[in-house]
Amino acid sequence: MSSKTVRPPRAPSRPDVRPSVRARYVVAVLAAVAIAGPVGYLLGSPDASQVAVADMREAEAKRDVQQIGELTSTARVTAGELNGVLSGLAEVLPRDGKPGARSAESAEVDGWRSVLRRAVDRHAETPSGTTATNVARAGFRSAVDVMAIAVDSYASGRGLPADLRQPFLDLAARQRSAAVATWSVAATQLDQINVDAGHGHQHVYLTSAPGEGGMSADSVPEGSHG
Repeated sequence: MSSKTVRPPRAPSRPDVRPSVRARYVVAVLAAVAIAGPVGYLLGSPDASQVAVADMREAEAKRDVQQIGELTSTARVTAGELNGVLSGLAEVLPRDGKPGARSAESAEVDGWRSVLRRAVDRHAETPSGTTATNVARAGFRSAVDVMAIAVDSYASGRGLPADLRQPFLDLAARQRSAAVATWSVAATQLDQINVDAGHGHQHVYLTSAPGEGGMSADSVPEGSHG
C-alpha cells in the first residue's frame, strides 16, 4: 500500500500592486484633502455667513429709512390737497341724517376730481420695502382710491332727480368716511415707522374731517423721539 505525501495548504495570493500605482493613489487623496479643506471652510464658515447677513440687513435698513422719508413727504403733499376736497364734501354730503348744506358746482366737482387723480397717480408707485413700510404705503393708496370713488359717486348723483339722487349721496358719504378712516390708520403706521427710523414723530393726518371715526394724532410734539 503506497503512502501519499500531505502538503500544507497554500496561503491565498495577494494582488500585485506595484509601488508606483499605490504612490500615485496616495498622492491624489492627500491633494484632494488639502484642496477641499480650505474651500469647505471658506464656503461654510459661520463668520462669513454672519457677515453677509449683517451686510444685507444694514443695506435694507438704510433703504427703508430713505423710503420712509419719501413716503412721509408724499403723504404730506396729498394730505394738504385732500383737506380742501374734504371741506367741500362736508358741505354737500349728508351727515347724521341731514342733507348737505348746498350742491356743488360742476367746476368745483371737476377740481376735486383733478386733485384725486393726482393723488391716485402719486400713490400708485409701490416699491418693495419692509413689511411695516409697505403697510403704511398700501393704506395711503387705498385711502385716496376710495376718496376718488366717493367724488365719482357724488358727481354721478348730483344731476339726478331728487328721488334718485339720495342713494348716490348716501353712498358717497359712506365712502368719504371710509377713506378718512383708512388714511388715519396709514398715518398712525407712518408715525410709528418714523419713530423707529430715528426721524421722530411725524403727524400726517387729515385735519378737515372731524368726527369721521378715524384715529387722530397723539399729543407728542412733531419730530420728538419721546
